[in-house]
Formats: sequence, C-alpha cells, structure tokens
Amino acid sequence: MIRIDNNIRRIAIGSFDGMHVAHQELIRRAEAVTVIERQLGSLTPGFKRSWYTDRPMDFYCFEKIRGLSAEAFVELLKRDYPRLEKIIVGYDFRFGRGRDGSAETLRELFEGEVEILPEIRVEGIPVHARTIRRLLQEGELKSANALLGRRYTVDGEPVPGQGLGRREFVPTINLRVKGYQLPAEGVYAGYTRIGSERFPSVIFLGYRHSTDGSFAVETHLLDRRIGPVSGRIFLEFAEYLRPNRRFDTPQVLKEQIYADIEEAMEKLEKIRN
Repeated sequence: MIRIDNNIRRIAIGSFDGMHVAHQELIRRAEAVTVIERQLGSLTPGFKRSWYTDRPMDFYCFEKIRGLSAEAFVELLKRDYPRLEKIIVGYDFRFGRGRDGSAETLRELFEGEVEILPEIRVEGIPVHARTIRRLLQEGELKSANALLGRRYTVDGEPVPGQGLGRREFVPTINLRVKGYQLPAEGVYAGYTRIGSERFPSVIFLGYRHSTDGSFAVETHLLDRRIGPVSGRIFLEFAEYLRPNRRFDTPQVLKEQIYADIEEAMEKLEKIRN
C-alpha cells in the first residue's frame, strides 16, 4: 500500500465495492478511505471506487494481508497511519486470518476510537453490495439504484459493431466493458457520457439473438448523431424497459427499436421533470 498522508487521523475501512449509500455514510465520517481489495469488485472495480468520493483512497491487497492475525492487522494500520486516532467500520466488518476479527474485536485491539455503524436500509432493504448485484441480475434496476444512491454506471472502450444499426436500424456505439457486474440482459433508458457531454440514450446489452448471436453492449443517442468516438465512455442505467428477446424478422425488430426509443424518451423526460 502507498500511504497517502502520514497525518491522516480518521479512516474508514472496508471493501467498498459499489460505493453505495452505506459506504458513503462510513466515508463521510473519515478523512481517508482504506480499501481491502479482494479483486472481486464488480460494481466499482479497483481504483474506480475513487470516482465516487472526494476522500483520498488507499488499497490493501487482500491476498497479501489475509494471513495476518487480527492483532497483526491492527499493528499494520498503526504503522501505515502513525497518527491514527479513529477507525470507522460497518457492523459486519470482519478482518484477520480466517475472518476471526469482528468490529468489536477491532474496538478491543485499537487504542483509539472505533465507530461501528449499524445496518442501513433503503426502502426496507439492507444495503449490501451482494444485494445490489442480485438486484441488477434480476433486472430490478430501480431498487439497485436506490441502494447505490445513484444510477448504476459502467465504462468501456468503443469497438466496431456489425454495422447493421447504421445501415438498417439506428446508429449505435458499441462498447467493450470489462470487470463490471452487468445488469440483466435487455433494453434500458439511460445516459451516455462522452468526454464532458451527457446524452439521453437507449442502451442494449445481451446476445443479439435476431442477428449474429454475439454479445453486445451498445448505446443509441436519442438527441444527437455523432461521428466516430474514442476513449472511455460511460453508460448510466436509469430505467429498465424490457428483457432481451428474439425477433422473427428485421422489420419487427426495427419496429420494436423505435418503440423502445419512444418509451425511453418518455421515461427520461419524466426523470428530468
């Protein structure tokens, strides 16, 4: 781990995959964020967690510290943060070899203050990254976004598509997305961010059952046509419109695409108002 600042006195510790509303409550109380990175993060992979906070962020690789006892882990924190006075963790925080240490264990071992946040619920649902992953997989985008406290967002690099959209249907930007938990296959209303601009969009992800059968993540901009793009592009998922399915003819598919566009425009207009 590279220490951000030897003068840090208050840190929040956890995995922070998702940077959801419960994570934000932890972070709000801290000067810096200490991430235990299991390399399994799929809502906000790796350093992308830092996009959702203005606090400096350090990383411990889980594989490098998993053999430490609870006592040794606390000593590591004291060494890396020599002026540490307060640690903030969630009620279900576990640490040390075999996950032997709990939040209460941390309170016993650390001489300074340990603040333990209770479980946080949104709309009656406990806020956990695993719950958000499940909701996304089930197409429950509204509930997933509520637990995140924002629209679920992924980024990717533009790649060549089939060319059918521009020739036969509507033009789309095809993206290669890596490392993220993708929502359920289907069509979504959302936004596409390109550089400093943000465009209302219809987003499709899934297997192209009606054409070449390949998996795709693609977005159609509703209010603007643009030429070739490059660099990192972000997709924000706002509303789930329908599941992915096969269409019998290109004409039926085309009619559905235009229906999706109309529905997306209506949904996004309501969000804006």
